[in-house]
Amino acid sequence: MPSPKKKMGFFSSMTSSLSMFSNAMHRSVNGFIGYENLEVVNPEGGKDDAEEEAHKGRWKQEERDSYWRMMQKYIGSDVTSMVTLPVIIFEPMTMLQKMAELMEYSHLLNQADECEDPYMQLVYSASWAISVYYAFQRTWKPFNPILGETYEMVNHNGMTFISEQVSHHPPMSAGHCENEHFTYDVTSKLKTKFLGNSVDVYPVGRTRVTLKKSGVVLDLVPPPTKVHNLIFGRTWVDSPGEMIMTNLTTGDKAVLYFQPCGWFGAGRYEVDGYVYDANEEPKILMTGKWNKSMSYQPCDVEGEPLPGTEMKEAWHLADTPKNDKYQYTYFAHKINSFDTAPKKLLASDSRLRPDRYALEMGDLSKSGAEKSSLEERQRAEKRNRETKGDNFTPRWFDLTEDVATTPWGDMEIYKYNGKYTEHRAAIDSSDIVELEDVKTKEFNPWQYNDLSGE
Repeated sequence: MPSPKKKMGFFSSMTSSLSMFSNAMHRSVNGFIGYENLEVVNPEGGKDDAEEEAHKGRWKQEERDSYWRMMQKYIGSDVTSMVTLPVIIFEPMTMLQKMAELMEYSHLLNQADECEDPYMQLVYSASWAISVYYAFQRTWKPFNPILGETYEMVNHNGMTFISEQVSHHPPMSAGHCENEHFTYDVTSKLKTKFLGNSVDVYPVGRTRVTLKKSGVVLDLVPPPTKVHNLIFGRTWVDSPGEMIMTNLTTGDKAVLYFQPCGWFGAGRYEVDGYVYDANEEPKILMTGKWNKSMSYQPCDVEGEPLPGTEMKEAWHLADTPKNDKYQYTYFAHKINSFDTAPKKLLASDSRLRPDRYALEMGDLSKSGAEKSSLEERQRAEKRNRETKGDNFTPRWFDLTEDVATTPWGDMEIYKYNGKYTEHRAAIDSSDIVELEDVKTKEFNPWQYNDLSGE
């Protein structure tokens, strides 16, 4: 068995070799319809299934061909915000709400806070970070938030969640969540690379969790994600690579490897790795599937299970609705509902977006029209600010001098300024929506663009 330090390298080499294996199942369909640079992947088949798979998917042929003609000029580009997309590929949720989905299994952070063993803190915290990938496999795109848009959530695990769109170009969101056990702070920015029939998504951001009992600060670096078969074939998601959660207080870390999908689904969903101490000696092995469960077992310095110990479950997927149109969990439906809204809801809240709500009600035509209207209003607001020489200032988050460094680039960091907690009760009635009137109230993120930040 290799030494622990070599074991760290082993994960990296395994990433490379298995990625090569995964690539063998990809097949170009150039000759099939005369398009170049198109790669179709059947996650449940082999390398000879590409042509048949290319006929499948959510697009009608005329829509598919039209979309390809529009998108092919962007091959190799970051398409995070430069392309206007049809609502047929959207889900009735925004990126701000998607950020809140990570809180479904936040009880794992409660367990981490209550645990005195630093290695088990990482087991529970890493399992929490993995738990959201069941939701991340959805193939529908969330709406991009309007600048100044917010999302609030309460009535779940005793916590309060607030997120805000702090930048439009580039699109950046900031979030803060807190209960008696932990605080969660994130600045989120996605970098993409469009490859024709797929897109690589890189999480250029920073995620920090502070456990209140011990004061431990955890830093999370998730793996990149690849969305396959955007135009031709059935769309599906994979996240091959390493997830690293580091205890910044002690130097301990969890390194977990997400295996790439191979022929006929081999390796799909599988996650394996170790919790290491600050000297990079393995202490606990972890294994499971990100769409089902994660388990752990104490191990020796060679990574082998300790005699007399047994594998125990740290997390498992809760029951999910059957045949849900958007593959939503019960928690995802709660995120869209007003059951998780505070008694007084900001008019900038994602739930109130007319395009999102129209799509939730199944009216694609109205959703598309409302989406176009909101985007034009946002452009008009930007022109108005530029004419006045004003700059947008987020209300609930402040830009810091900190810079996060990730494998995919650096980014500036926003920090929660505490004003949401301190001033919520004092918000003027014109700035809030009473719960009983919420469905008739107009979505309005612009009234929150107070340039003083107050």
